[in-house]
Amino acid sequence: MDARRAVADLKEEIVSLRRDLHMHPETAFTEERTAALIARRLRGLGYTVREKVGRTGVVALLETGEPGPTLAIRADIDALPIQEVPGRPYGSRVAGKMHA
Repeated sequence: MDARRAVADLKEEIVSLRRDLHMHPETAFTEERTAALIARRLRGLGYTVREKVGRTGVVALLETGEPGPTLAIRADIDALPIQEVPGRPYGSRVAGKMHA
């Protein structure tokens, strides 16, 4: 399957996930829901997952059994203590917190 087809097939799921995360923002060291969601999805993809790293962090490893380079990806998952501008159906549902 080519990359464009794979992305097109996942587009709706990815947009839905992104909107869900934006509706439920959690600030630093309170990302319980977000971390659990990430861990669950990574396990579903076959990764070995460690949770609660540095309190709310998630570390995942995908063993391929093949030699070669390792790719590391780091991402912030915390929201900011900022009030969301109202009006978007997928905007923050938590007063005073948003992904900005």
